[in-house]
Amino acid sequence: MIMRGATAAVIETYYIIACAGAALFGAVVGSFLNVCIYRVPLRESIVTPRSFCPSCRKTIPLYDNIPILSYLLLRGACRSCGSRISPVYPVIEVATALISLLLFHKYGLSWKYGISFIFVSALLVVTVIDIRYQIIPDAISIPGIPLAVLASAAVMGRPWLDALLGALIGGGLLFLVAAGYWLFTRREGMGGGDIKLLAMIGGFFGWQSLFFIVLASSVAGALVGLAIILMKKGSLKYAVPFGPFLSLAAFLNFFVGDVFERLLFFHQGNPW
Repeated sequence: MIMRGATAAVIETYYIIACAGAALFGAVVGSFLNVCIYRVPLRESIVTPRSFCPSCRKTIPLYDNIPILSYLLLRGACRSCGSRISPVYPVIEVATALISLLLFHKYGLSWKYGISFIFVSALLVVTVIDIRYQIIPDAISIPGIPLAVLASAAVMGRPWLDALLGALIGGGLLFLVAAGYWLFTRREGMGGGDIKLLAMIGGFFGWQSLFFIVLASSVAGALVGLAIILMKKGSLKYAVPFGPFLSLAAFLNFFVGDVFERLLFFHQGNPW
């Protein structure tokens, strides 16, 4: 009995250390994602040069580039020129740390964890860029579609046909919505970037996931859009990017998508 208790304590300790490592790894990757978020829309290399201050363009030394900690120690300002550093940088690093921790808790140290973390990291980059510029870079979504299908089947264990149909139906569904909106209003209501993004998401999760992802993203988008309209006193001029809601729904699908699919398709067994 004592031996079992000691063994359980050791396992719990190792698990806590592993979780801390996953969070730290996520924060480090988040620092790199900040580089991608800044440079991809500008079509600059994400490899060279090293990280630099956007204001004075001086290279940031390694001791000032520690995720989260450097921002706090420098009080959100550049050491060289004193210009303010956007709080978005540490927010991204914290978010990526939490994402890594949650996915590690779900999959453990495995290929599924690694592939899922890469996929969600791409969605996070897409989300921030879409909010800032209202564009979804083709550099992410176009190669992301075949890679998502490949990862879904080869690593996540989904049937090839499900993954392929997910990409085709996901992209085709939003294309029909966009075409229908333009037909009736003669205005663009859905960007091509959203179409390619849902194709990538559908390819990763399979066609069954699209029911939850489309529903969840539509509800979230409608609620946020309604809130903005109320704040703008009825103005409909502000365009709400849809990419962030698709990305959020895709991330939630990791944790509640299976339950939704079992309820929707009446799979046998307890859905919970």
